Amino acid sequence: MADIRVSKLAKLLVNYSLRLKKGDTFMINCKTACEPLLKEVYKEAILAGAHPIVFNNPEELNEIFLKYGSDEQLSYVPPYSLDLIKTVDAYLTICGEHNTKSFSNIDPTRMKLRSQAMAEYSKIYMERMGNGSLRWCGTQFPTNGSAMDAEMSLSEYEDFVYGAGHIDSEDPVAHWMKVHEEQERLVKILNTKSEFEIIAKDTHLKLSAKGRTWENCDGKVNFPDGEIFTSPVEESINGHIRYTYPAIYNGREVEDIILTFKDGKVVDAKAAKGEDYLLQMLDIDKGSRYVGEFAIGTNYGIKKFTKNILFDEKIGGTIHIAVGAGMPECGGKNVSSLHWDMICDMKNGGEIYADGELIYKDGKLII
Repeated sequence: MADIRVSKLAKLLVNYSLRLKKGDTFMINCKTACEPLLKEVYKEAILAGAHPIVFNNPEELNEIFLKYGSDEQLSYVPPYSLDLIKTVDAYLTICGEHNTKSFSNIDPTRMKLRSQAMAEYSKIYMERMGNGSLRWCGTQFPTNGSAMDAEMSLSEYEDFVYGAGHIDSEDPVAHWMKVHEEQERLVKILNTKSEFEIIAKDTHLKLSAKGRTWENCDGKVNFPDGEIFTSPVEESINGHIRYTYPAIYNGREVEDIILTFKDGKVVDAKAAKGEDYLLQMLDIDKGSRYVGEFAIGTNYGIKKFTKNILFDEKIGGTIHIAVGAGMPECGGKNVSSLHWDMICDMKNGGEIYADGELIYKDGKLII
């Protein structure tokens, strides 16, 4: 029997998150493991009068490409992909793989080469996101691979995924409208602040958001959602941070990361596991050692770290500071093909000061 929550999620994505309307060109990118949600989204898009364009590839193809492709092939970006990202009105990414570890043994230099090749695509995507000409949303379909990462059964993980988005409630949209209202209040206050200081275990950072704005993440760009973020002044960050949870990028895990910043740039990077991969990614391009995002997780319904950044970065009581591409919608100027969110738990003694005032303590905003 079909899970009614899949249909409810599809309706929410099409009508609330992406706000599809008649005549919109709409790109959907997913793996074959996500076909149940893909079909429901496609149906809702057709009913909305949009023109859906589907990229639905077996996940094994990416592994084959990265393992066996020549440098020339890894550097090739089809012209039609650039044309699409320049012109589509809306874009949905549905995450979910049978095997989330398929890239574990790929040479990091090959992944670096591919990331560099996608730099122009990433730049266009970030610019269009920032100026509002592209409506994008990323979501998760529960698969066995992701359930295993989360150390749950598939049915438990399904309950976790749909529960985090309040899909199992009578009116999910009403919930996210309430989230919007409360976070809008917080964003308005933070937009009056300039200088921030972050203190936690093995962490002491100072940064400036002067001239930048904070964004309210209420289910329109990520789903589920629950964060507020800004893009700090690029050269303003000084100090060090120890990330509590493993940082995962392209399926590769790096554990116990400590980054030291001077005048905005990572000048020292250490990790207990995966340090070589960390350093490769930090050297993808000129912008990959600078910070693109400072964010506060506000979804207290997500209580478990599941090795999935869509959920983990939203955990209430955490912050994440991402290296790489800045957020143009906030005024961020850093350009990079990397954007790697890394998470720090703030629930036990963590503090954030804004212009010298304590605004966050033990995992909660107090403004």
